[in-house]
Amino acid sequence: MADSISRLHNAVLAARAADPAKSRTAKLLQSGRAKMAKKLAEEAVEVVIDAMDGQPEAVVRESADLLYNLVVLWVHSGITPDQVWAEMRRRERLFGIAEKLPKDLAKPEPRKAAPKVVSLQARRASKRR
Repeated sequence: MADSISRLHNAVLAARAADPAKSRTAKLLQSGRAKMAKKLAEEAVEVVIDAMDGQPEAVVRESADLLYNLVVLWVHSGITPDQVWAEMRRRERLFGIAEKLPKDLAKPEPRKAAPKVVSLQARRASKRR
């Protein structure tokens, strides 16, 4: 599996230089992070729907699409499969291979504060008070 993901990663890296008119991967890479994230989310939802519908063959197909879109996002983000495998090994040492990292032990990177969105009408009303 890791070898397949590494080969896919290398192919996606190579596709960065391809003509977007001829390569769907090149087109996706040039579409921007938001589009790539949307595609990844869509595939994840399709896996869930097919699993809930009891369609294992469809789950397999959609899982392959999910992995493809994940690797495209990795390439865009400058992440290599080896970085992910290192994190998997770290978690396995701490919790075992079949356990998810507890939320209280995860070390998320600090997120930028989202800009506060206030409607103009609400803002004007608060100024009148």
